Amino acid sequence: MTKPLLSVRGLVKHFASRTAGVFNRTVTHVRAVDGVDFDIQQGETFGLVGESGCGKTTTGRLVLRMIEPTAGSIKFNEQELLSLSAEEMRLKRQQMQIIFQDPYGSLDPRMTVSQIVEEPLQIHHIGDRTTRSKRVAELLDMVGLRKEYSQRYPHEFSGGQRQRIGIARALALNPRFIVADEPVSALDVSIQAQIVNLMMDLQKDLGLTYLFIAHDLGVVKHMADRVAVMYLGRIVEVASKALLYRSPQHPYSQALLAAVPLARPSQRQTLTLLKGEIPSPSQPPSGCHFHTRCPQAQPRCSQEAPKLLEILPGHQAACHLLTPMKTT
Repeated sequence: MTKPLLSVRGLVKHFASRTAGVFNRTVTHVRAVDGVDFDIQQGETFGLVGESGCGKTTTGRLVLRMIEPTAGSIKFNEQELLSLSAEEMRLKRQQMQIIFQDPYGSLDPRMTVSQIVEEPLQIHHIGDRTTRSKRVAELLDMVGLRKEYSQRYPHEFSGGQRQRIGIARALALNPRFIVADEPVSALDVSIQAQIVNLMMDLQKDLGLTYLFIAHDLGVVKHMADRVAVMYLGRIVEVASKALLYRSPQHPYSQALLAAVPLARPSQRQTLTLLKGEIPSPSQPPSGCHFHTRCPQAQPRCSQEAPKLLEILPGHQAACHLLTPMKTT
């Protein structure tokens, strides 16, 4: 099997929560990401899904070292990113970029479109003014915007057009890998389809690899090759898109997919209802984090955290109720 482009092992991020008193002491830690493992192959779209607050966005930012991890390993093209200096990491980011969720807040309102898209080229000292101007025109055309728009400001565009500008900025340095952090969640449904199709076309034309973060399982089904389901800082299931949507194994994955609207609701066999609210990441439940809401929880679930194991070929899940696949 080929080496993955990105390999993440034991990724942890705990944010310290401090008192407001004179001594400003750390009283607890928010376990935003609590031991995450996954691989992403060159050219694939790896979907990361789960409820709000499960740690998806934090994971994406950790991968790019926009946030420094508490522990773990992040290897990009077999190089350990956590061993790189700040300057070395800055150079590495030419190959690793991000598309932000909010097309309104992620663009500087004081800069023109040309300045926004050209900024990565200036930061990395790529080309002269003429070369950069040609590159900006090329990028705008690539994302479906007219070159005449280059002297306008972000407030003059719709949400979908602003996200196209954000995509053009992410492509400026010819990256290999892009973290797409819920890139369509703030857009109208009709515009979502346009942006998703644009991203898929760009992936095909440029050979891009995506970490696609989303909570909309319908979008993920259209976009992703493989999908990881995340709950309260941990990945509970990983499978190909076809396997996960046809036969989810973890109770949490089953509940998420059961809640997806169907064109024909009568086709739905069962609806798994989750009880209670998602616990606080500052005080996660013991054992399996999901056991407080799981309709099938057993005493063992509250005592021992399940490992993410292969239960079927190419299908991993972390649940005591499932039997790991026997190795020969």
